[in-house]
Amino acid sequence: MRTVGIAATAHYLPERWMAAREIGLASGIPEAVVAEKFGVRGKHVAAPDEHVSDMAVSAGQRALDAAGLEPREVDAVVYYGSTWKDHAVWQVAPRVADRLGCTEAFALELDYVSCGTPVALRVARDMLLAEDELRRVLLVAACRESYLVDYDDPGSRFTYNFGDGAAAAVLERGLGRNEVLGSHMITDGSFSRHVKVPAGGSVEPASEQTVRERRHLLSVEDPADMKARLDPVSLPNFVRAAEVACKRSGISLADVSHLCGIHMKRSMHDELVDALGIPADRASYLDDTGHMSGVDPMLALDRAVAAGDVRDGDHVLALAAGTGYTWAATVVRWGEENA
Repeated sequence: MRTVGIAATAHYLPERWMAAREIGLASGIPEAVVAEKFGVRGKHVAAPDEHVSDMAVSAGQRALDAAGLEPREVDAVVYYGSTWKDHAVWQVAPRVADRLGCTEAFALELDYVSCGTPVALRVARDMLLAEDELRRVLLVAACRESYLVDYDDPGSRFTYNFGDGAAAAVLERGLGRNEVLGSHMITDGSFSRHVKVPAGGSVEPASEQTVRERRHLLSVEDPADMKARLDPVSLPNFVRAAEVACKRSGISLADVSHLCGIHMKRSMHDELVDALGIPADRASYLDDTGHMSGVDPMLALDRAVAAGDVRDGDHVLALAAGTGYTWAATVVRWGEENA
């Protein structure tokens, strides 16, 4: 039976770190609330001249180095990070492939947001299993959405924890370790118009007025309605996505050894961990980075492995949700095949 495994993971974080105190000063929210309720001790912020492509290249190069691969050995470069990139109506994957020297690879762009990691793992696994000519895929994701946060808009408070960074992974068919297993996704498109950058698209083209009214920053169309409708379904959908992904992997939730999820407020994280039945110390929590679009679970996995929190034989659950609204999960069995 053919398998697909993770040959290496890596991440990159910008040098500047915006502490909870600074977030509090920008938003008018007490530092203690930012740190405790929002669950953010601080977050990394890209330099003004540091873009999604730059961070993705940094993480991608680190992943290639960790895997011991030359760029020409990569068959596909897949970008799955933030949809807010260096330019509008533009793909970052070809730029990353070119800068890394992946001259034998085609480029693929997955237009996902916060649910990116489990989705990308699923797509890359399926491509490698379906196409004999593919051997290795480089996944890269980056986020620079700290620059889309409007601290003067209380309706978009959930974005105040948005930070910047990148993550990457090399997937290889027949590797014999760190096998990518089953996945599941749930989408509720009734939430599709709630969270967006209002202006700049065909519905509301950019103009002097849209710039003046700050309509090129992230906003929530109706915060009260979104919360009222999302709260009852979010936790059940997270759990359902996880359950089905586990079932497709031949395990149950009880067999999950470590959770690598997206960053969320502390109370929701605790509820989710409890609902999944995973011990709190076996769930990554990115309180020093905040939320970075599709980057979070891959960065969490890279850190957990480096720290020794994930060991051979462990089943890791990559779990995420993204505005749209899609909940996604993928299971990885870490270690050698026979461990």
